[in-house]
Amino acid sequence: MQQTLSAPILQRAHGVRETALSAYRRLEHGFDAAFGSALNPLRHLGAIGFLLFWLLAISGIYLYVVLDTSAAGAYPSIDRLSREQWYLGGVLRSLHRYSADALVVVMLAHLAREWLFGRYHGFRRFSWLTGVPLLVFVFVCAIGGFWLNWDQLGRFSAEASAELLDWLPLFGSPLTRNFISSAAVSDRLFSLFVFVHLGVPLLLVFGLWFHIQHISLAEVFPPRALALGTLLVLFLLALARPVMSHAPADLALMPQALAYDWLLLAIHPLTYATSAGVVWALLTAALVLLFALPFLPRRAVTLPVAVVDPDNCNGCRRCFDDCPFAAVTMVPHPNARVGRQMAQVNADLCASCGICVGACPSSTPFRSMADLVTGIDMPQAPIGALRRQLQQELAKLSGPHKIVVFGCDRGARVDALAARDVAPFSLMCIGLLPPSFVEYALRDGAAAVLVSGCRASGCEFRLGQQWTEQRLAATREPHLRASVPRERLATAWADAGDEDTLNDALRRLRTRLQDASSTDALGTGASHG
Repeated sequence: MQQTLSAPILQRAHGVRETALSAYRRLEHGFDAAFGSALNPLRHLGAIGFLLFWLLAISGIYLYVVLDTSAAGAYPSIDRLSREQWYLGGVLRSLHRYSADALVVVMLAHLAREWLFGRYHGFRRFSWLTGVPLLVFVFVCAIGGFWLNWDQLGRFSAEASAELLDWLPLFGSPLTRNFISSAAVSDRLFSLFVFVHLGVPLLLVFGLWFHIQHISLAEVFPPRALALGTLLVLFLLALARPVMSHAPADLALMPQALAYDWLLLAIHPLTYATSAGVVWALLTAALVLLFALPFLPRRAVTLPVAVVDPDNCNGCRRCFDDCPFAAVTMVPHPNARVGRQMAQVNADLCASCGICVGACPSSTPFRSMADLVTGIDMPQAPIGALRRQLQQELAKLSGPHKIVVFGCDRGARVDALAARDVAPFSLMCIGLLPPSFVEYALRDGAAAVLVSGCRASGCEFRLGQQWTEQRLAATREPHLRASVPRERLATAWADAGDEDTLNDALRRLRTRLQDASSTDALGTGASHG
């Protein structure tokens, strides 16, 4: 009965997510048109978040140096910094605030993007579960920062936070007693404020480190152009709308008009609009839901796990270096030779992308064995089967310009390109493709090869498109040999829904082959003449 009731709910939730995902893809592709796929900020939200955090840390260190942490000296020290040293201290203070606002926006956008793409199950569960507490740390740290200024806004936030915490049966005496009068606000209280605002970021540093433990080569800094653009926008905003203090906190007066920060302090008006109990219930429900998402029932999907063949693994470490999710480790080889290692796959972390297969030097189709066995392979889609299919499909093609298309299951669909002179192959990830297969296809009768995958910085498995592009450009091992004519190779980086881009790339490749044939024919005719 419970399953009968829950199934429609899950179906509706899935439908809502799919609709939202479709809308998000259109937005992301619009940003691609404006910034280019490689510099699209929506594709680098995590890295931008790291940048903003370090900007907060650097600006915060300077602000702490000049801050008088006493109850009487906190406000004058910060206000004097903004008015008498606006060119440095004032700008840094504004950068500090706007970076905090931006960090909240980026974190929430990153959370929403990962949810839309369903990236919280299986091998991504660890990153999701370790990312949720970071939201709490950021908001606690941000709210605590307002208290240190101890102006009217800081006083309002401190009192509202105390009232919210007093609802919980945690303290022997209410925290609000610290704000009965100005005399009650002591230096000891400010020591607590400093601990909250400086201690929580230390937890945040540890949390961020923990968050990326199962991600190889984690992007902790955005591309240089995107980083500089982000810094420039924040700097211009700091100059255009510098952050200034309100009047000093006076517990004898009610705060009047406040320049409210609705991003960082939204919890306070929500508390007064409802109640502390309602706010705690909403926060608890939100956190429980976020933590529960990876464990909710979903459609059963069996993902193949990469398998290592000790007889063909030489311990070269390329699969270890290229695995996007740290699923491959190196262990002593069972042949007991001193210093010899072998790859080992952690099934819980394997993404079933096959990028490790594309990295293995033994995955070359030029090996003479009848049944191609590699050092590491995907059992449900072995590389030997790809070689056999390639041979069979090339034998079926007809026409003067036979073309092989290697594509990606997560990118633009290549199956629709099938024609009498085109043989498409869709792989789990384009990173599974060993570059030697391009040369093999050309030697086995193909006139050209088209390689397609997700857009730059848009790979479902993070690094598949990047590694493939570098392998084809001979900047990463295993690489495409220099003897392969590059005019017979084309690439088209296209996401799902970008089939027009893929068709255009195929059309241009055909035109190139036809032009080359015409040129050859003219050259042959001229020599005979």
